[in-house]
Amino acid sequence: MDAPVKWLFAPVPLGRIAAFRTLVHVFVALDLTVFTPWVLSHANTPGELYEPLLVGRILPLPTPTHTLVWAVFWALIVLSPAAATGRAPRILGWAVFALYFEWMIIAMSYGKVDHDRVGLLVALAVLPTIGRARFGDKTLSEAAGWALRLTQIAVICTYFLAAWAKLRFGGFDWLTSAVLAQAIIRRGTWLADHIAVVPGLLIVAQVGIIVFELLSPLIFLIPQRFRWLGVAFFYSFHVMTFSMITISFAPHLVALASFLALERVRPIEWVRGRFTRAPSVSQAPEPVPKA
Repeated sequence: MDAPVKWLFAPVPLGRIAAFRTLVHVFVALDLTVFTPWVLSHANTPGELYEPLLVGRILPLPTPTHTLVWAVFWALIVLSPAAATGRAPRILGWAVFALYFEWMIIAMSYGKVDHDRVGLLVALAVLPTIGRARFGDKTLSEAAGWALRLTQIAVICTYFLAAWAKLRFGGFDWLTSAVLAQAIIRRGTWLADHIAVVPGLLIVAQVGIIVFELLSPLIFLIPQRFRWLGVAFFYSFHVMTFSMITISFAPHLVALASFLALERVRPIEWVRGRFTRAPSVSQAPEPVPKA
């Protein structure tokens, strides 16, 4: 097997798929209700304002209506928690992917396009190809490795292509522009207000962002046992971003978990251990003194 093919299909434990599948599908329900409930407003948006993305024109997909938006919403609310259980992984998985894909077309076809959903969409697309997987299962699977590797590639492409877009449309002037300053003015926190007054610091931060995004593919060169350190650095980057300008990248962070050894997550065994723990031996009663 050629090295690139071997790398693409490097086997991983099925338990990692089980945990990642649950995480992804639980997030879908949270996304609809917590992170992007504004998508429901398109149920009442006039159809002439709908300008579908390229993929929405190619398929083609219908113009969102009140009935369509609410039908997709409630179908995902019901099916995504069911898919999170791991039962009927192919049927439920494909259904959730198709519905969430339509949900994203509805969300992003009115002038606002987020780039933090690519990894999550890829994860939803590849997870149904695996079939059943149980928490803690150490069985190695090349199909599971392929699914997670594609998700990882999508995650890293999100970083790298974001840098490419900045340089393509803004040129090297982007590095010394007022992009972060404008973001802080619009939605900055108290922490950002204190950082923004330091001369030159925002320019340094913008250079750091570009360097970080361009070098993000290097995470694949980090040995597996140390890769979690690189992932922790990625998460810390987003924590800092949120703490300064309240942009969460929540779906991207979920997809980023594809790099982690999630097979160690065993909630069923944890719950069972909590309720079946042997009771502690009570202390012997103190002797009653004689009269």
